[in-house]
Amino acid sequence: MDIRNSEPDWGPYAAPRAPEGSPNILYLVWDDTGIATWDCFGGLVEMPAMTRIAERGVRLSQFHTTALCSPTRASLLTGRNATTVGMATIEEFTDGFPNCNGRVPFETALLSEVLAERGYNTYCVGKWHLTPLEESNLASTKRHWPTSRGFERFYGFMGGETDQWYPDLVYDNHPVTPPATPEDGYHLSQDIADKTIEFIRDARVIAPDKPWFSYVCPGAGHAPHHVFTEWADKYAGRFDMGYERYREVVLDRQKSMGIVPQDTELSPVNPYSDVKGPNGEPWPLLDTVRPWDSLGDDEKKLFCRMAEVFAGFVSYTDAQIGRILDYLEESGQL
Repeated sequence: MDIRNSEPDWGPYAAPRAPEGSPNILYLVWDDTGIATWDCFGGLVEMPAMTRIAERGVRLSQFHTTALCSPTRASLLTGRNATTVGMATIEEFTDGFPNCNGRVPFETALLSEVLAERGYNTYCVGKWHLTPLEESNLASTKRHWPTSRGFERFYGFMGGETDQWYPDLVYDNHPVTPPATPEDGYHLSQDIADKTIEFIRDARVIAPDKPWFSYVCPGAGHAPHHVFTEWADKYAGRFDMGYERYREVVLDRQKSMGIVPQDTELSPVNPYSDVKGPNGEPWPLLDTVRPWDSLGDDEKKLFCRMAEVFAGFVSYTDAQIGRILDYLEESGQL
């Protein structure tokens, strides 16, 4: 046998192909929105897009949450406890110990890496917050940036929060200026929805049958709470009852919806009020919530407006998620 009898073998170089019938995956990760926020879970904030998803799927009423940005994302992308992948706290507070070094080990696959190896297009749009601070710059190796962890495309912000009007944006591996200004109607939530649709549409032009995984993480409802005035004004007066009464109203709604058992009781407003610091002082001070009736009129007005702005911010972002769902339905992908 010599070279004249040899045959080319392109098998080792062929792109991976997903199994026939592999579904597209839209993975939405909201930020700082509790179970008492959305109306589809008994809250008083209107979320028509998320309600569309809830009505077509499953509403979970028993789950664990880390209640922190980076650990949550590490768990959701790896399927593991955050403390086992170096992410016991947010990237800004890592301490160098194995469970808290701020680096998901390369031996621990992210969902994006698994799917990319199996023939999926993979996109990350919005908040990332899984890169160590010392690596969040253009002089770094970028080994823990999205495009080094299985995502083919990235558009969003690297840290825990950013201005929704003038965000610090990264496109793939380089910083970019927002495409417009608030005076032109710009808001990051809308931009994230636009880019999500763009990434999906671009790939479908070339490979319409190739499945995609889109990990979409809006800034809402993490601070800063930025939204157009008309969206906040939609909730004028909605929270004038005060936060103590709000808890009671939502719990009743959740019981009637079957979200929580009928014998569920509210936790104390200040569960740590009896805990003292090393010198006998109340601890932690930031966990002390004053009774609503003890607030002055100006304080009540301020806190109600803050709640209205938060609700408007979350509702506006829900509307942008709705645009993604509309596109998927109109294009026959949902």
